[in-house]
Amino acid sequence: MSDTPLVARSHQRDHASTEVSVGLIHPGAREVTIGGGAFVVAAGPCSVEDGPMILESARAVAASGARLLRGGAFKPRTSPYAFQGLGTQGLELLAEARAATGLPVVTEVLDVRQVELVARYADVLQIGARNMYNTPLLAAVGELGLPVLLKRSFAATIRELISAAEYIAVRGHTRIILCERGIRTFESSTRSTLDVAAIPVLKRETHLPVLVDPSHAAGRADLVAPLACAALAAGADGLIVEVHPNPASARSDADQSLSFAQFDAMMQQLATIATALQRPIVPLHDEARVLPIGAPPRRTRAIRAGSLG
Repeated sequence: MSDTPLVARSHQRDHASTEVSVGLIHPGAREVTIGGGAFVVAAGPCSVEDGPMILESARAVAASGARLLRGGAFKPRTSPYAFQGLGTQGLELLAEARAATGLPVVTEVLDVRQVELVARYADVLQIGARNMYNTPLLAAVGELGLPVLLKRSFAATIRELISAAEYIAVRGHTRIILCERGIRTFESSTRSTLDVAAIPVLKRETHLPVLVDPSHAAGRADLVAPLACAALAAGADGLIVEVHPNPASARSDADQSLSFAQFDAMMQQLATIATALQRPIVPLHDEARVLPIGAPPRRTRAIRAGSLG
């Protein structure tokens, strides 16, 4: 991989993996390490719809063990008539949810002109599948230095994803997290086809952490947990999952969004598998982790899944 020296594992000293620390920029966020051995879950709604909804979602996913809050303020929709997100108001609501729960925020930036605005609120800048080939945007987020979650395009090869990461790294920034979210195949029973093989390949070829998005791969809520479990077993560093207080009423991605109960059940399944794999996982049902509004953030540490009560 001589043409991607900055992200290639072979060019890393001792072939070591990169650990990406998140939550170091904005007040109220707890520090989270992605790629350090712990299985980290980012969860929340596809779109921020209003203040009570995002706060309720943040508290619920935090109580079930999520370490990061995902939510879209700017939405790239297939139809121009679909809900496009709340924009700046959505970013402000995400910041309020972070202050209340301590969860660092992962949210998407769609355009070079939005980068500085989104960076004022986000802990992780997400580059969505549609923008994986947007090299000016990759360069812009690379210059900022915030952690970047780079999603694989549904039509991209693994090699192309790695090259996209190099576009960010060449700006002097290697706090990059790769994300496998499913690719487009002839199979129509799922929204996309999760490329499970991409997980060990990316771990072998790069030194970057790898997350999996089982929600977009499945396109239906009943398949999210099985794909999440497969991702853990295949060696992924974590997940990014869509969760909604009332999935049937979600303004985007209703079919693939988990309810709070479904998300909680999935986290318990993951804990069982993590025990067998002897991988660290965050504590489940630790309600003390959820902060009242205005309370100072506390730090948490990962524990072995086998030590869970």
